[in-house]
Amino acid sequence: MRQLVWETAEELDQKLARRVRNIRKRRSISQEKLASMSGVSYGSIKRFEMTGKISLLSLTKIAMALDIAGELRDIFTNVPYKDIQEVINETR
Repeated sequence: MRQLVWETAEELDQKLARRVRNIRKRRSISQEKLASMSGVSYGSIKRFEMTGKISLLSLTKIAMALDIAGELRDIFTNVPYKDIQEVINETR
């Protein structure tokens, strides 16, 4: 059975961007400072926080600068099997 998705990819990206922005603000780091810390351009950070659009490499750099790279490192590590066929496919 497929799980229903109640949000678009764009909405999910925007939620992620809001979470990262909230962490940045919680730590009193300006967008300019984060750009300097991460090596990601100020424009890219500003666009990410407004739209959710960013490259995976830039997101990783931002996560490393904010000391939250462990969250990315662990993504998709505990995904349950959808059905027995996935278990069979993994062993091939």
